[in-house]
Amino acid sequence: QVQLVESGGGLVQAGGSLRLSCVASGSIFIINVMGWYRQAPGKQREFVASITRGGNAIYADSVKGRFTISRDNAKNTAYLQMNSLKPEDTAVYYCNSGPRATMAWGPGTQVTVSS
Repeated sequence: QVQLVESGGGLVQAGGSLRLSCVASGSIFIINVMGWYRQAPGKQREFVASITRGGNAIYADSVKGRFTISRDNAKNTAYLQMNSLKPEDTAVYYCNSGPRATMAWGPGTQVTVSS
């Protein structure tokens, strides 16, 4: 059973950047589509981005052009490069399969963007 652990969150000013990592206990190669999700205070968890084994990516309109999802199957790791961060990006970020989550949720990593 593959377990996922997110890291890389932190506090940044608007316009700044962060790079999130999602490390799997097993091979992510068996997961055809990896995805990132986020949940802001008082809101439902929402889809952010996903990427297939072959590198085809899909993004939510709210992050398109600012975020980049990638994966390194050899390192069993998925990444989310976040640029031009906005206060509305503040949330706990999670990784899972995508574009619909099917696995157990990991602990997530907090991203806070100050204005």
